Amino acid sequence: MSLLGLHQPGTTWLHRLPASAKLLGLLVASVVVVVLRGPVSAVVGLAAAVVLAAWSGAGVRRLLRSLRVLLLTAALLLAYTAGQRGWERAVEVTADLLALVLLATVVTVTTPVDEVLDAVTRGLGPLRRVGVDPERVALAFSLMIRAVPTTVDLAVETRDAARARGLERDPRARLVPLVIRSVAHARATGEALDARGIGD
Repeated sequence: MSLLGLHQPGTTWLHRLPASAKLLGLLVASVVVVVLRGPVSAVVGLAAAVVLAAWSGAGVRRLLRSLRVLLLTAALLLAYTAGQRGWERAVEVTADLLALVLLATVVTVTTPVDEVLDAVTRGLGPLRRVGVDPERVALAFSLMIRAVPTTVDLAVETRDAARARGLERDPRARLVPLVIRSVAHARATGEALDARGIGD
C-alpha cells in the first residue's frame, strides 16, 4: 500500500500540529525549495524532507518501498537532465522533486484527510467574496489526494501484467494500459459525482 494520500495514526509532534499549520508549512517549504537555486540547497532540502518523513512515524524503509515507482522516475529524470543540462542542474531538479513529494507525503501521513479539507475550506472562506467556492476547491483537493495512491496501485498492477506477458522491457506495455486505466478511473469518478449531483 502506498503511503501517499494515506493517513497513519500516531502521537508524534507532527501528528499533533494542526492541519492548517502543516499546510502553511508545506506552502512555505515548497516556495523555498523552488526559489533556492543550486544542487547544494536542493540536497539540503531533500535531507530535511527525509528527516521529517522519519519523524512522521511512517518509517524510512517503508516510505522508500511505497515510493519505489517515484524513485525510478527520479532516476530516469536525473539521467535525462544530466545529459541535457549537466549534473548540477540534474541533481537540483531531481532533489527538488523528491523533497516536494516527501513533504506532501509527510502532511498526508500525519493528517486525516477530513482535517486537511476542513483547513482548506476555512482558509479559502474569505475568498467567497471574489467568487471562489471553498467547498468545490476542497472537493478537488480530496480527489487529488485520493487519486495518488490509486494511480500508484494502477502502475504496479500494469507493471505486473506486463511482466507476466514477458513485456517488462516494453515501455508501451506499461504506459498505454496505465494511461487508459487512469483515464477510465477518472471518468468513473466524474460520473459517480455527477450522478450524486456533487460539484454542479
